[in-house]
Amino acid sequence: MKKTIGARRAVTALLIACMMLPQALWAQSAIDESPNEWAMVGDLLVARPIGLVLTAGGAAVWLVSLPFTLLAGHAGEAAETLVLGPGEATFMRCLGCRVTGYTGKDVDAIREAREAED
Repeated sequence: MKKTIGARRAVTALLIACMMLPQALWAQSAIDESPNEWAMVGDLLVARPIGLVLTAGGAAVWLVSLPFTLLAGHAGEAAETLVLGPGEATFMRCLGCRVTGYTGKDVDAIREAREAED
C-alpha cells in the first residue's frame, strides 16, 4: 500500500512539473543566444534531464495511442507532438540556449580560425 502511494505522488509530481515547464518557457520574453555559464549548468542539470523524461514519456504515450491515431490518420502529427518536439528541444539546441535548432556558430568559428591561420 505504501509503495503505491509513493508511486502516485511521484507520478503526480512529474505530471505537475511537465505541465508547468511549457508555461515557464512561454513566459520568457527575450531570447538570449549567448547564455552565461549558469544558464548552461542549469540547462545541463535540470532542463536536459526533464526533456529526456518528456521525450521518453511522449514515446510511451505515442506508442499506446498508436492504434487510435492510425485509425484516425494522425499518427505523424501525434509523433511530431509527443516525441519529435520534446526530442528536438532536448537534443537540437546549444547548451543554455532557449531556441531550438542549429545556429552554425561552431562552423563559423572554425571557418574564421582557418582563415586567420592562412
